[in-house]
Amino acid sequence: MSKSLQAIRGMNDILPEQTPLWRYFESTVARLLDNYGYKQIRMPIVEFTELFKRSIGEVTDIVEKEMYTFEDRNGDSLTLRPEGTAACVRAVLEHGITGGGQTQKLWYIGPMFRHERPQKGRYRQFHQIGCEVFNLDGPDIDAELIVLTWRLWGQLGIRDAVKLELNSLGTSESRGRYRVALVEYLSAHLDKLDEDSQRRLKTNPLRVLDTKNADTQAVLAGAPKMADYLDDESRMHFEGLKARLDAAGIPYVVNPKLVRGLDYYSKTVFEWITDKLGAQGTVCAGGRYDGLVEQMGGKPTTGVGFAMGIERLILMLETLEQIPDEISRQVDVYLCAFGEAAELAALALSEKVRDQLPNLRLQVNAGAGSFKSQFKKADKSGALYALILGDDELAQQVIGFKPLRGQGEQQNIAFDALAAHLATCVVQG
Repeated sequence: MSKSLQAIRGMNDILPEQTPLWRYFESTVARLLDNYGYKQIRMPIVEFTELFKRSIGEVTDIVEKEMYTFEDRNGDSLTLRPEGTAACVRAVLEHGITGGGQTQKLWYIGPMFRHERPQKGRYRQFHQIGCEVFNLDGPDIDAELIVLTWRLWGQLGIRDAVKLELNSLGTSESRGRYRVALVEYLSAHLDKLDEDSQRRLKTNPLRVLDTKNADTQAVLAGAPKMADYLDDESRMHFEGLKARLDAAGIPYVVNPKLVRGLDYYSKTVFEWITDKLGAQGTVCAGGRYDGLVEQMGGKPTTGVGFAMGIERLILMLETLEQIPDEISRQVDVYLCAFGEAAELAALALSEKVRDQLPNLRLQVNAGAGSFKSQFKKADKSGALYALILGDDELAQQVIGFKPLRGQGEQQNIAFDALAAHLATCVVQG
């Protein structure tokens, strides 16, 4: 017997009952970013593998273990994008839209791919919304990115469930000096480090700071502090960021062990974390990457951005029960028609109502059916009201109007008064 077809492990279908919440979340974020002056950019999901090796870093977990990489028919090595920043930088370089110091405030949305062990809130195909800003080098734009996410949490009703952590990684030069001191310290305690940290010590020592191993964390308690190695410029930048967050009333915690998992970060790094999702605690993260554009072949161009995981934030909305009532209702009004003449009239009447009320979610029954079966479908749709059109109503040029979710008697409404009546009832309902 042939094996039944199914989705790849860690790559999930988003079913019709789930998509209204996704659309609500995505439209809320898109509207907010529009209001802050960000413009959408759309990049391919497949890029040359070299792009990610040059940007993310060849000794990162993503490049070493997690990328979906393959050769195409031309023998080129291609990779499904594991994150969005590198692809966005490639796009702005290719099209020259940051040349001459032009400021760009961009955002994107779409699937990313990493071959990780699937678990709740962590998938092999996952979706992100990201922002990238180019050619602004002050702490004010870092603060704006954090402020707008704070506003988003408020709009979604999850502000009390997230916490902001900050750190500064300094410039590549100051980070290099810190790396030397950290390696020297950790090498003297090599036997107390876990196996993964011993490997990272040789390849990407700053990632040791991110360990979850309790024994290694105990060793790190006495390690050199990155703040002691910051250059004056980075220190002033970080103080400027904190001052702006204080002015905006946004609470935060400075976490000296926050380093992020990608090589391109410099100066500001931040994470929004939660304790409502178990092990997957980061819902939005980002920072500054002032050297990345130059590293990828462009002229010196400052950059800063963030990415948020849509699956995790959807899970938060569900966990905290922050789902607007209208999300669970996809239909406002359901029109039941009985007999061919009524069906023809219902089609014409419904289109006239849609002309007058373009935002009304009006579903017309399809497939005919008895009075009982049509009302059963009307109720199952979640509609607030049912409209009833049969031969008697058609003869009088009226339509029956029946509340489905509350008090109220059925009444007849004239065809030419229907749109005005629905506008009042649906808004009030």
